[in-house]
Formats: sequence, C-alpha cells, structure tokens
Amino acid sequence: MESYLSALVVCIFPPKYYCHILKTIVFVGAIFKIASMLIMKKNAFFLEVICMLFVILFVYTAISKFLDFSLFSAQIGMSPVLAPVAKIIAWVVPLAEIIDSVMLMVPALRLRGLYIALGLMLSFTIYIILLMKLSAHLPCSCGGVIELLSWRDHLILNCVYILLAIAGIWIYRRSHHMARLSSSSPHP
Repeated sequence: MESYLSALVVCIFPPKYYCHILKTIVFVGAIFKIASMLIMKKNAFFLEVICMLFVILFVYTAISKFLDFSLFSAQIGMSPVLAPVAKIIAWVVPLAEIIDSVMLMVPALRLRGLYIALGLMLSFTIYIILLMKLSAHLPCSCGGVIELLSWRDHLILNCVYILLAIAGIWIYRRSHHMARLSSSSPHP
C-alpha cells in the first residue's frame, strides 16, 4: 500500500518539486499560526475589556454598599422577597462582588469568575423582575449612581452585562481551545 502511495505522489508531484511543496506547506502553516495568534490576541483584548467592565461594576457597587451599609441593609429588609434573609444577603452580595472581581483579574480563575458574574447578574435580574411584579415603589439597593436608574433601565443594564458574561465565557473557552490546538499540533 505504501509503495502505491509513494508512486502516486511521484506521479502527481515529481521529485524536483518536493522542496517547493514542502516550503509551501511550511509557509501556509506559518500563515495559519500567525492568523490564529492575531485572533487570540484580539480575543484576549475583548476578554480583558469584558472582565474589567465587571470589575468596575462590582467593585463600585460593593464599595457603595459598604460605605452606606446601614441604608443598604435597611433597603434589603424592605424587600418582600429578601426580608427573611436580609442580614445575610447584606453581607453576601457585596462580598461576592469583591471576590468575583478578584477572580476576574486572576487569569487562572477568570473562567470561574465569568460564570459567577453571569450567575450574579442573572440573580439580580430575576430579583428585579420579581420586584417589578410585586411593587414598583421599592427603593433600589444597588449602590452608587446605579440606584438612580429606573427598574426598566436596571433590566437593560443587567441584560447587557449578562450578554457580556456569555460573550466572555465564549471567548475564553474558544481562545483556550485554539491555544490547546495550536500547542498540540506538530511544529515543523
């Protein structure tokens, strides 16, 4: 079988062209490697931007909540949904935001941080929808200038961040998959 294959190769490509064919294969491989590196760099940039947007949001709101902790706790206590667990939630939410921000800044923990960010944003969105169904006159306990948003604007902001988290997870998984593929391919 091997002799038939080599005979076929010799018939299609005479030996004098082997060097040119080999150079072409190496050149195409190099182009592919450069293109994949550029794509990975672009993906890495977008991933950094997404993570930094979450860090800015979470650190800002967590600090705002801690700076006026008594007001934040009181606002959560007024919530018909969270009143029974208001004291626990008052500590858990800003701590989770800070911890997740740290995770998003550490490359080894970034994917987990993106999943946690997605979970937090989904939780906040479900909470807002429940509040909108129960009462539209409840105070916002988000912290900082975000408290000035209407409930509709909160939903829009949360949906944008949910999409950012999904995009970040996709970019992370795709770029790490491409990196594994390029590192496992044989090098000329």
